[in-house]
Amino acid sequence: MAKWFEEAVFYHMYPLGMTGAPKRNESPETTRRFGQLEQWLPHIASLGCTAIYIGPLFESTSHGYDTRDYRLVDRRLGDNDDFARFVRTAHDRGIRVVVDGVFNHTGREFFAFRDIQQNRQGSPYCSWYKGLNFGWNSPYNDGFGYEAWRNCFELANLNYWERAVRDYILDVVRFWIDTFDIDGIRLDCADCLDQSFLQELRRCVDEKKADFWLMGEVIHGDYSRYIGGDKLDSVTNYELHKGLYSGHNDHNYFEIAHTIRREFDQNGGIYRGMRLYSFVDNHDVDRIASKLKVPGHIYPVHTLLFTLPGIPSIYYGSEWGIQGRKEGGNDDPLRPAVDLQKALENPADPELLDWIRTLGRIRKERPALVHGGYQELLLTNRQYAFARLLDGTGVIVAVNNDEKEAPVSIRLPLGGPCTDLVTGESLPAGDGALHLTLAPNESRLVAVG
Repeated sequence: MAKWFEEAVFYHMYPLGMTGAPKRNESPETTRRFGQLEQWLPHIASLGCTAIYIGPLFESTSHGYDTRDYRLVDRRLGDNDDFARFVRTAHDRGIRVVVDGVFNHTGREFFAFRDIQQNRQGSPYCSWYKGLNFGWNSPYNDGFGYEAWRNCFELANLNYWERAVRDYILDVVRFWIDTFDIDGIRLDCADCLDQSFLQELRRCVDEKKADFWLMGEVIHGDYSRYIGGDKLDSVTNYELHKGLYSGHNDHNYFEIAHTIRREFDQNGGIYRGMRLYSFVDNHDVDRIASKLKVPGHIYPVHTLLFTLPGIPSIYYGSEWGIQGRKEGGNDDPLRPAVDLQKALENPADPELLDWIRTLGRIRKERPALVHGGYQELLLTNRQYAFARLLDGTGVIVAVNNDEKEAPVSIRLPLGGPCTDLVTGESLPAGDGALHLTLAPNESRLVAVG
């Protein structure tokens, strides 16, 4: 029996940004913004999404990744009871909830770091941080140095060789499962965490909740190092993310097809049998609508997101083509406040919104798009077709990144009738091939067998 996350379509929420919360957490008052976030749930369901990745949520000082308190929801969003209600409301709609686990580092206002500032060598928490050295200094003039994530000294790296650190974080995870009934954790900076800790975390969550999903943020390297029955279920597929936008910008479907062959080919793909987390944008990278050179490419990009092997995710607002680029080190343009009702009344790209809803519906109706094997059928720089095949049935996906229409003949992987999954029309097939004319930037999804 498939696990829920294998069949999921995710919706990615960055709550501090989308609700317009203050950039700095300076008020002692709690502001209740989870009501705003609950208003998104019907829309999320309408896209065919069955799970939410939301975060960061821990009480923090600024952007959410500089944790102050792991057992409190950020007061700029609400309190613990507010988030527990949000999870219950999502569950009532059949939507799972996965939270951001920011466990590689803490903020400078975390209790252990504050104790070191106050008590220096006398602090019992000196062993909690990597590279702590009272012979050095920090850019904040603490009178001691420490290892920071990518030299961002507001983020002090925890030392997972210290048993007390592991025990503390594992207790935090148990607390979030028990208190909020969350369904999974996305591990921030998973590639920085010790592998033996990931194994301990796996055992911990398995004892608490069946089918609990552990997904890691991993950008480079061998993703298979992190995935396995004793570690994580999935990691972020940044390799495919890069191919999806550059393969269109360069009119080069060979890049995308090569990536899929390398990763998932049934006869040698290095990640075959694994379910990687697929995305076209997120809270750390430019919005896909700003990244593509040809605006119309946003349609085949999303078609591939929903139909290639992987667990697809939509970043809030990108379903109607919201724009956003990093400004140097400033991520705020990627994380804007959005008035949902106004956005739905006047979406930037209503056709894209409708197309993503269509893709969500088709993926739900066609198990081959979730569990089926991958077979490449046609490949040129500007046209690409493949099939997802399962138990004698399948779906053929054909995309065109050209500005001109393109007639294509696609080898049929199965016999039987061919039906357009968008229009419902029967399509003629002869000589073992499906003959289509693809309009500029068009996608076609065809049931076969």
